[in-house]
Amino acid sequence: MAPIRGVKSIASATTETTKAPTGKKKKAVGDKNRCEIALLQRLNVPSATNSLLAKPADPALIRSALEFLERDTMGATWQEALKAEFKKPYFLELKEFLISEHQKHTIFPSTENIYFWSRATSLDDVKVVVLGQARLLSTPIQRQLTLLHDTGQAHGLSFSVLPPTKPPPSLKNIYKQIATDIPNFKIPTSGDLTPLANEGVLWLNASLTVRAHNANSHAKHGWETFTAEVIRAVTSRKNGRGVIFFAWGAPAQKACDNIDIDEKKHLVLRSAHPSPLSAHRGFLGNGHFKKANEWLKEKYGEGEEINWAALGSSS
Repeated sequence: MAPIRGVKSIASATTETTKAPTGKKKKAVGDKNRCEIALLQRLNVPSATNSLLAKPADPALIRSALEFLERDTMGATWQEALKAEFKKPYFLELKEFLISEHQKHTIFPSTENIYFWSRATSLDDVKVVVLGQARLLSTPIQRQLTLLHDTGQAHGLSFSVLPPTKPPPSLKNIYKQIATDIPNFKIPTSGDLTPLANEGVLWLNASLTVRAHNANSHAKHGWETFTAEVIRAVTSRKNGRGVIFFAWGAPAQKACDNIDIDEKKHLVLRSAHPSPLSAHRGFLGNGHFKKANEWLKEKYGEGEEINWAALGSSS
């Protein structure tokens, strides 16, 4: 896959194309650049780009700009599988909502990491899907668990956070259960789950963005429809391989039921959520990581298991 262009790099490149020596006429901003600048302007990219627009781009150019994120930040195998979704009304409405949100609020994860899950785990390599679900938070303890929304360390993988943020409580419980199931697993100090994503574990949130300090703020705006299609893309892969779904908590279990996963082909493992509020009511002791490896080995042979220990050895 070609190097991924981040938002900042495009802003920089666009600025460079329009600079001119003193006394020389500045090059005109073409439609393609104007289109991208229109999106960047609405994504709160440095204001240096704003002066490049003499007037706001027309709706057609803005609509074209909405394809930017998928084209330049989504993994190629996922782009191909999901390309039909990008033109559907619900997805275009979702993009308009995100543009509006970026005008007014801080949004996580960063724009280039919204689809990080798709780059960390190729569609053809998925063996396990971990469904992260937005949870309504009302008590002080629950709100305290949304630290990753407030620090900006969320980076596009469910349950995962980037250093220097320490593993949040739910992830600590996930680590505890892996350590119980996998004898050679060393509990890491990092909360970055990228090594497991590279092993074939798709850490997928139901809603791929969130407003800072406001958990659940981007729920029911279209992301759930899109991520349901992500799951369908996994279950209907051309290679015909079955996968394992970790459905932790009622919302994740409902999502699996709504998609009508063929449980003769795929394995759905259900339990309580790893949150401290529910982990002792069925998550801890569920044996999911051991069961997943046993299923993969039995179905596809030796060497097809997830190397859960890769996470501990990377910290």
